Parts: sequence; structure tokens; C-alpha cells
Amino acid sequence: MKIFSPLYSKVMVWSKHKHAPFYLYMNAFAESIFWPIPVDIMLAPMALAKRALAWRYALGATIFSVLGGAVGYYIGHVLYEPVVLPFIEFMSYQGKMETAQAWFLQWGVMVIFIASFTPIPFKVFTITAGIMGMVFLPFMLTALIGRGLRFFLVAGLMVLGGEKMEAKLRKYIDTLGWITVLLAVIVYFTLRY
Repeated sequence: MKIFSPLYSKVMVWSKHKHAPFYLYMNAFAESIFWPIPVDIMLAPMALAKRALAWRYALGATIFSVLGGAVGYYIGHVLYEPVVLPFIEFMSYQGKMETAQAWFLQWGVMVIFIASFTPIPFKVFTITAGIMGMVFLPFMLTALIGRGLRFFLVAGLMVLGGEKMEAKLRKYIDTLGWITVLLAVIVYFTLRY
């Protein structure tokens, strides 16, 4: 069933739009606070469509993601009781919050690097850093390094891969899409149970 191929074609057209960088940067900002859509989903096709601007896109995504992380930290630090706690209880996320706090106690500042570089939801850890009163400067520096490495790696792969990468993506996009859906379902059920 080929549902990802047409989507990929549309995304490649959208990634060339004149307002695409603005949407990328706003997505990067919001994703560090509450937004569920990863930055890479926009960054990769934009870097592939306009390889000359790939590094600028990666830099902008890094800066706005870290700024969003600062807002997430603030929300966790200042608005825990009136905003965060009721939301956690409403969504039944107490277990996830306890896990995040345990990771902070075990790994310290490294958990921010891990969350900022890997597909783990960064927003959970920006808010938890604020809740736990992590020292702000190490939080920001670690987030900057982790997010920068991740986004520059994505942009670099697109630049280096070039037209060959795009051709391979077009060929295998449906398979990759279904594998991603399957992995997301496995991760969901693993974390839920």
C-alpha cells in the first residue's frame, strides 16, 4: 500500500516553499515544549531540496529548539503545580515523569544530551529539568551540543547523499514509512506496559 510516496512528493514541494524555514524554526521551538512532530521530518526534505541552505536550516533549527527547551525548562520550574502537574495527572503520565526523574538522578546532565540527540521526546526532559531545578547553564549548553549534533548530522547526510539519497528515498519511502509506523507502535506498547 503506497501512502507514503505521494506524501513524500508533497513534502518535497512544500520544503521549497518560501515560508518553509519559518515553519521549520517554529516546529523546532514548539517541539521542545509540547509539539509531537520531530524537527527531522521537516529538516531532512528541506536540506535535500535546497542543499545550499542545509547548514543554515540546521543552525536555525538548533537555535530555536534550544530556545524552546529554555521555555520548557521555565514551565517545569515555575509552572509545575498550576500547569504541569494537572496535565500529568489528566494524561496519566505519572509513571513517565517518575522514569524521567529517575534518569536525571542516575545520569545527571547527560540525560539532556541523550534526549536532545536521540528520538526520545526532548520536551519531557526540558520540563523535567525545570521541575528538578537542574542548573540552567549546563542544561542549555548540553541541549545546544546535542541538538546541534543531531540537526547538523541530518543536514549533512542530506547534503552528502544528494540526488542519490533522494532517489533511494523515493524508491524505499513506503517501506521506511511502514517500518517507522511499526516501530512507533512497538515503542508505544513497550512504554505503556
